[in-house]
Amino acid sequence: MASSASPEIPSSVLIVGSGAFGLSTAWALCRDPQFKNTAITVVDRQTFPTPDGSSIDTSRIIRPDYAAAPYTKLATIAQERWRTDFATEHYHQVGLCITASGIEQTYVSSSLHNVRAIGTDKIEVLDSGPEIARACGLEGKDEWGSGSTGYVNWSSGWADAEGAMIWLREEVEKLNRVKFIVASVKKLLINHTTNTVSGVRLADSTHLTADLTILAAGAWTASLIDLRGICKATGQPICYMPISAAEEARLAPHPTLLNLSTGLFMIPPSNRLLKLARHGHGYLNPTTIPHPESDDPNNTITISLPHTHIDNPAQSVPREAQTQCRAFLTAIHPSLSTPSRPFTKTKICWYADTRDGDFLISYHPVYKNLFVATGGSGHGFKFLPVIGEAIVRCVMGRTPEEFRGRWEWPSERVGEELWRGDGSRGGPVGMVLSEEVARGAGRL
Repeated sequence: MASSASPEIPSSVLIVGSGAFGLSTAWALCRDPQFKNTAITVVDRQTFPTPDGSSIDTSRIIRPDYAAAPYTKLATIAQERWRTDFATEHYHQVGLCITASGIEQTYVSSSLHNVRAIGTDKIEVLDSGPEIARACGLEGKDEWGSGSTGYVNWSSGWADAEGAMIWLREEVEKLNRVKFIVASVKKLLINHTTNTVSGVRLADSTHLTADLTILAAGAWTASLIDLRGICKATGQPICYMPISAAEEARLAPHPTLLNLSTGLFMIPPSNRLLKLARHGHGYLNPTTIPHPESDDPNNTITISLPHTHIDNPAQSVPREAQTQCRAFLTAIHPSLSTPSRPFTKTKICWYADTRDGDFLISYHPVYKNLFVATGGSGHGFKFLPVIGEAIVRCVMGRTPEEFRGRWEWPSERVGEELWRGDGSRGGPVGMVLSEEVARGAGRL
C-alpha cells in the first residue's frame, strides 16, 4: 500500500491514538463492509478516556461557522448527526455568537456568508457591542470582551466532549471488532531499504505490526514522524470556576461567546462549572528528541510537543492566560469575577496545528503503508460523527473533492514564521510555555 493511487484492503490496521480522529476511524472501519475481514487495533499511551487528550473535556463548540466553505459543508453534515443519532444526549443547541473587533472580522464575515449559503441555520446578525450583549445575556458592556460586531448562529451549540467520546467508545466496543491496547509507542518500525512501515515499537521494546499503520496521535504525532514545517503542537489555556445552581440556570440557555480578536471564549456552564478558554496562537514547548525517522540516537530534532498535567501534576496555566481569562470574565459577567471566586482548576489543551488550519489526512509521501490523520488545529472534535468516514475515504484514495488540495501531504515544508493560519486565531503570538511559567503562575 504505497500510496492512495490504488490501495488494497489491508488485512490488519494499527491506529496510534484513541482521540477524535483515531476512535472515529476505528468506528468507520468497523462499519465499512470493505474491511469486514480486517483486524483492527488501537493503541494509546493512556487508559481511556485519555486524561490529557484534547478530545476529553467538559465541553467543545459544535458549529459549521467556518471561513472555508468545505468545512462549513462538512460540519453541517456532522451537526445534523449530533442532533439526530450521534451522542445526542451530550449535545446542547444553545447557539454560538462569533464576534471580532479587528482584522478577524474578515473571518466572521466569510463564516456568515458560508452558513447563509448552506441556508439551513437560524442566523441573527449583531452590528454592535450592545446587540451582542443582549443576544448573549451579558452583564458587562465592555466591547473588549464581547467584540464589536458579529452574529449568532442559533443552530450551533456545544457538546460534553468526554461524554461524547465515552459514548463513541462504547459504540465501537459493541461491534467487538477492535483490540484496544494501552501502551506507549516509542517509534515506527521503518525499513529504510524499502521505505516501508510495518508497525510500531512500544516502550517495552515489543512490536505491534500491521499492513497499514495510521498515525492519529494528535499533538503527539510529531514525536513519531518528522512534521517540521507541516504540523506543530500548541498549548491552549483553559480555566474553570464553580458557580451556583442559580447562576448556571441564568447562563446555561445563552449562546457560547467566541471573540476571535482575543481568542477568548465562554461556553455555557454545566454541572455547576463555568469554562473560559483561549483559542489563540498558543504556547510552544520546544523539545529536542531523537529524530523519529532515524536509527541514530545522536541525530536529533527540536519540535514543539505537549507538556501536560500528566507530565507534571502541579502544572497550571501561566499567569498571563489566567489574567486574560479573568479580564474576559470581568468584561462580560462582572458579578462572577470577584477576588473571592478563584479559578479552581486550569489546564493546557494541546492542538496539532497546521500552517493553514487544514487537517493533514494523507499517506506519507515516502514511507509505504503509513497513513497520517492529524492536524485538528483546534477544530477537529466537532466532526467526530463523520471524520472517521472521511479518513477511510482518503485511505481508499477517494479524498472528498472539496478537500483535495487541503488534506494532502504538503509539497514543501514552510517555516513557522511564515504560517498564515486560517484567520481565526487571536491573542498573543510567539509565547513559549517554559518562559511564561517562569514569569509566574498563580491563583487568580
